[in-house]
Amino acid sequence: MEADQSKPLRILLVEDEPLVAMAIEDSLEVQNVGVIGPAGTVAEALDLIAKGGIDAALLDVSLRGERVDSVADALSAQGIPFVFTTGHGAAGLPKGHQDRPVLTKPFREVEMTDAIDRYFRGAA
Repeated sequence: MEADQSKPLRILLVEDEPLVAMAIEDSLEVQNVGVIGPAGTVAEALDLIAKGGIDAALLDVSLRGERVDSVADALSAQGIPFVFTTGHGAAGLPKGHQDRPVLTKPFREVEMTDAIDRYFRGAA
């Protein structure tokens, strides 16, 4: 079954670096993705998750030195798929989420597009 690409995905962007967030947001909008956020803190991310309406998330592992374990747990509890975006490697992922997909920073737009298609839109 193919995903309906006419309906925009709503992706929560969790990223604390404003320039990185802007670049990712611009790239997502070109891909028929509605961006929720960006959330630059754990509290902002949790607030946006609580409000609902999220199909998937791109999740930085560390926000201004604060780990995002509680954000990953909240997304997982609601069955919302997510991909970590990090330069710290798999060893830095929150416990219980090491099996999640990772986009290693810096990543290229094509890598992000592939991850969105594979993990959020169900393309092979």
